[in-house]
Amino acid sequence: MSGSILKVGIIGQGRSGRNIHAETIRKLPDRFALAAVSDELEQRRQAAERDYGCEAYADYRDMMKRDDLDLIVNATPSHLHVPVSLELLEAGFNVLCEKPLARRSEEVDALIAARDRAGTLLTIFQQWRFNPLFLEIHKCLDSGVLGRIVQIGLTVNQFSRRWDWQTLKAYNGGNLMNTGAHFLDQALQFLGTDDLPSVLCRMDNANSFGDADDYCKLILTGPRQPTIDLEISNCCAYPISNYYLIQGTNGSLRASLTEVEWKYFKPEEAPRQELQQSPMSDADGNPLYCKEQLKWYVGGWEKGDGSSYPAPQIAFYESLHASLTEGKPPAVTPESVWLQIRIMEECFRQNPMFAIEPQHTRH
Repeated sequence: MSGSILKVGIIGQGRSGRNIHAETIRKLPDRFALAAVSDELEQRRQAAERDYGCEAYADYRDMMKRDDLDLIVNATPSHLHVPVSLELLEAGFNVLCEKPLARRSEEVDALIAARDRAGTLLTIFQQWRFNPLFLEIHKCLDSGVLGRIVQIGLTVNQFSRRWDWQTLKAYNGGNLMNTGAHFLDQALQFLGTDDLPSVLCRMDNANSFGDADDYCKLILTGPRQPTIDLEISNCCAYPISNYYLIQGTNGSLRASLTEVEWKYFKPEEAPRQELQQSPMSDADGNPLYCKEQLKWYVGGWEKGDGSSYPAPQIAFYESLHASLTEGKPPAVTPESVWLQIRIMEECFRQNPMFAIEPQHTRH
């Protein structure tokens, strides 16, 4: 490392490379310095030179000739994540790759092998693992107050028409790989298992101008695991505000993107009941239905309630700085997203109209 302030290069100055990564780096001047960017568009290169005071290259391979970069961010379009990351790793760079990392699990295996050969760092920008909402939900689940978790539902619905490159299969576009990379990753973090669940997935193209999916319904089940119900739709004109709905034996949790609420009872305080196999009646012989009064406890969290959480992208980069300067394990490893990619791979197998032929790992 060149010191406590790490020099960074970014490949790509689109919505991710500029609006997220470059702007985040600018907010952490005591840890990172944006030294170089690359982009095929001259206007974007000029904007980077003007706004960030960095060098700008039309070809990222020219940027790779520098020997002073501590980290290169791969913010290329999704279909280039694997080949470009392989090229960077083989050249000996530490790499932060945008999500989705890959389309196939074997590509993740190839990236892990390249990282190990190089002895460098490879991490993936799954910054939503640092989302305060996710952290608060995790705290509630870890506390056990909801009992055994039966179902974890994640719903990301809207009515939206898209016509950009992220609607194309050839570019690894579509709802599952783009939005799903965050929410499926979170669901798997809640599970905390490396076991491959049973997968049922249905995909559709409803309002997209491209050929990739813009509707995805994914159900994951497994022995002694909660059912995962993930829905991402661009054809819902009545979207709900509860992106998360988690059901447990003692209560439930619901959350929007700004607040979390949970409700539960304590089994030790509940009325004592016994199974009745014969018809239930009151003293006058009238039929009865099971009914009881439970004492409910509630809890919650709201964004901006005083909790000192940094923005997810800030927290991610702070953690990454500690990994590069102090040797701490990276928060997001390719091993930790392997299962996510393997599940997506199975989704495409079940929906062949949205699958693409295997691509070479070089371009």
